[in-house]
Amino acid sequence: MAGFMISVKKIKKSFNENIVLDGISLDVSKGESMVVIGGSGTGKSVLLKIILGLIKPDSGKISIEGQDILNIGRTKFLDRFGMLFQGGALFDSLNVWQNIAFRLVKGQHPMKKSDAKDIALQKLKRVGLNPNVADLFPSELSGGMQKRVGLARAIASSPEIIFFDEPTTGLDPIMAGVINELIREIVVEMGVTAITITHDMTSVRAIADRVAMIHNGLVQWTGPIKDLEKSNDPYLNQFLNGESKGPIEAIR
Repeated sequence: MAGFMISVKKIKKSFNENIVLDGISLDVSKGESMVVIGGSGTGKSVLLKIILGLIKPDSGKISIEGQDILNIGRTKFLDRFGMLFQGGALFDSLNVWQNIAFRLVKGQHPMKKSDAKDIALQKLKRVGLNPNVADLFPSELSGGMQKRVGLARAIASSPEIIFFDEPTTGLDPIMAGVINELIREIVVEMGVTAITITHDMTSVRAIADRVAMIHNGLVQWTGPIKDLEKSNDPYLNQFLNGESKGPIEAIR
């Protein structure tokens, strides 16, 4: 993994008097699967939205392959990534293949609908769904199927970077395992750089090459997945063991 695909340097973000990110820095190597963990309200989703350009930081810098994202141009930057949203975020008015192909026909370089549909059917197969699902609407799908369609949409444009926001939320343990396995396979297959936000430790162990734990607006611990259980960091150990007592105060 030569060089950093994503580099976050001293990002700060506050909402009114509430400091969410307090100078956070994080590097993600090209082709690496980074999983960001931390308790609720620790700034995981805010960090992701800042990287995506959905929220403007108060200070700090984010670069993609060494280039400041502010100088890349938003459209050019967005062309490089895919996203699996927490709730699936499928368009209710579009059927499955149209959801998967949405970016292909509505993006910067639109393709013919017939070609886009062919790609959508290929991606549908890749996530383990039958082609006869293609003409169904999101309301006709189970939660697990919706998540797979969301994953197919995330990879449809063959992105270099994929973001996964709580990919197993709302799924039963078996389906969560299926989604984790699919994500890991696809990340390795495509050689993409991935950032996953989750508090599900099963997902962490299944998906991650490296892990970063956020607490108090900073990266408290980061390292390869193999070192996760060996850490002596009291914050990380409390989080991993789900203990009420420790340096992380439980909000009551």
